[in-house]
Parts: sequence; C-alpha cells; structure tokens
Amino acid sequence: MRRFAASVRATEAELTALDQRVGDGDFGTNLRSGLDASVRALDQAGAVTPAAGGRAGRPLRTVATVFLDGVGGTSGPLFGLLLTELALAAVGPVLDVTALRAGLTGGLAAVQRVGEARPGDKTLVDALYPACEALRVCPERAGSRVALAHASRAAWEGVRLTARLRARRGRASYVGERGRGVPDPGAVGVGLLLSSAGAVVTELPPFVADPAPEQPG
Repeated sequence: MRRFAASVRATEAELTALDQRVGDGDFGTNLRSGLDASVRALDQAGAVTPAAGGRAGRPLRTVATVFLDGVGGTSGPLFGLLLTELALAAVGPVLDVTALRAGLTGGLAAVQRVGEARPGDKTLVDALYPACEALRVCPERAGSRVALAHASRAAWEGVRLTARLRARRGRASYVGERGRGVPDPGAVGVGLLLSSAGAVVTELPPFVADPAPEQPG
C-alpha cells in the first residue's frame, strides 16, 4: 500500500493528463489524496506482524475504509470495493496466492455488480479481469510475489488494450471516438496497484505504450 501511494505520487501528473482526455481530469488527484490519507491511517494503526498474530487483511481494510468513506469520483468506491474483498480474503498472517485469487476475484465481481462493466467496455475491469485469470492458473506453490508479477503483467496487457477501445461505460463513453488511443485511467490504477507489490512505478510509458510492431523480415 505504501509503494502504491508512492507510485501514484510519482505518476499523478500522467494520470491526470490521461483523465483530462477521457474523463473529468480528477483521477490522479483523487487517487493520490486517497492514498496519502491511507498512509496516514496506516501510520496511526501501527504495524501488522505475523509473529504478533496480525492478519494480512488489516492494512487492506484500513485503506479500503479510507477509499469508501473519503475518496471522491467513481474511482474511490470502486477501489474501496476491490480492497475490501482483498481484506476479507486475507484471513491469515500473509497474503498468499489463495487469498490473492479469492480477493481479486471477489473484487472483480463487486466492481462489476456496481458498475455493470464487462471486459471490452474500457474500464478498470479490462485490467482486473486478466489479472484474475492470471491468478486463476497460477499454482499455490509459486508464491505471492510470483503470482502478483503474473497478475501485474496481465493487467498491463489489459491496460494497453483499452487504448484501442471505444468506451461503453463511465465518463470516457461521452467522448466517443476521441477516446481511442488513450488507455483507461482506472485500468492504469489497477496496474499500478499490482505492480507496486514489487516496486514503485516512477513513470507510465514503459507500461502503457504498445510495443512497436515487428517488421517483416
């Protein structure tokens, strides 16, 4: 969660620029302010350690509450729902592959229930769905770091796909064809969340730019 906050702070201007092209322009600001508040709440809650009988879901629940109660726009409630499902699944001392799989799958279901979006609608579902699929086929023995790396790569593939789509849900649906070529900001947020499990993301282009097509030999 702290690396997620650092990633969003580092890329806030890029997130804002994306949302200015397909939305209200407030996605980066809302996400950063929510995560800044989340870090303060985590500081107040204190550390969770397995040795002390702590549950991996507690910090996730803390951040989820901040997003549900205090983050504006569409992104706040949706990320709050996703984090709530992750927290509910993380009943043990560590966030293992089983918990990740159950939490992200539950989060996807909750987001779709509220937003009624499907893959292909150019929303955060386009990053979350492939991430869930990657976790579905990831063996438990792989460990959570490997599982999250697989989920992250799948999410960013989904993000890049959104740039080719015309939005059918959310604010981006209002701009029609003008939104083509722009990755969905919410999907980018999911990619940042998952990538931040491994390291802070400092810039978006390496993740959102489509690779150059191979030239015929």
